[in-house]
Amino acid sequence: MLKEWDHLPEGFLSARPADLEGILGGPALIHLPGRRPDPVFVSVMLHGNEPAGLEAVQALLRNPPPGGLPRSLSLFVGNVSAARLGVRRLEGQADYNRVWPGSDTDDTPEHRLMARITDRMRELDPFASVDVHNNTGLNPHYACVNRLEHRFLQLATLFGRTVVYFIRPRGVQSLAFAEFCPAVTLECGKAGDARGVEHARDFITACLQLAKIPSHPVAPHDIDLFHTVAVVKVPDSVTFSFTSAGEDLQFDPDLDRMNFRELPAGTALATVRSTKPVLVEARSETGEDVTEEYFTVHQDRLVLRRPMMPSMLTLDERVVRQDCLCYLMERMEMK
Repeated sequence: MLKEWDHLPEGFLSARPADLEGILGGPALIHLPGRRPDPVFVSVMLHGNEPAGLEAVQALLRNPPPGGLPRSLSLFVGNVSAARLGVRRLEGQADYNRVWPGSDTDDTPEHRLMARITDRMRELDPFASVDVHNNTGLNPHYACVNRLEHRFLQLATLFGRTVVYFIRPRGVQSLAFAEFCPAVTLECGKAGDARGVEHARDFITACLQLAKIPSHPVAPHDIDLFHTVAVVKVPDSVTFSFTSAGEDLQFDPDLDRMNFRELPAGTALATVRSTKPVLVEARSETGEDVTEEYFTVHQDRLVLRRPMMPSMLTLDERVVRQDCLCYLMERMEMK
């Protein structure tokens, strides 16, 4: 059930992620008035182990601008049951960032919840949408967009010059809201990184202060734009480890240091100790199996067939199973 509030619940500003379920009673949509009525929508805690968005909003609202918020704020606090345990999602639970309208799946309570929120916010005509995340590997702070439109890119570069464009996976919050307002996803480094919290707080503050989002092109020298071309997963039938030598794949223990590095063909990601025909699976943004375009086994090593830049490589085995090993990107030139 969605809890909807027109004020901050008592205790919210000092709440830890584990406290949210007790304070809110479940996923919650909180509306706070500002001088401009069309709200900035901010979603936080879609994954229960990613607190940067919560901490950023708490920091902003503990010290609001003089005279109150310059623009209304609609805040969605997502997977509070997973936050209670400090995990991405509960076992058997749908991923809160794969079940928004447009998802490849349907008909779960989580799908219905996100459809309700989307309909509600469409009625409120939001100024912009901001979805805040942490990640589990070493990555720079960056923004993601799902449309190569000027206002989307202008909003993204307000966060920083590194911007990633993707249209898959489906069912993410930003894709759903991109249908009716400029939408970005913020990746704010690892949980516990104070700089990520400050960066997200400053970005949300700037969005609330904007009178409008510029509609002219971003200057090419102000953006490093990358396109996600494939998502890489480890099949359930393949065992893997970052430490043990007895599994089908033994990944490099420093694998996440490869994130956002342009790797040459032949770069090894893992040692292979298996004759299984499929060790990783890569699918394009249209869902096509493109594994053989990007990976091969050479001298007992899983290597890249072509130059590529990964993102979201993680050393967290649970995240690899619940989500993916990484995404593969190519640089895009601004026209």
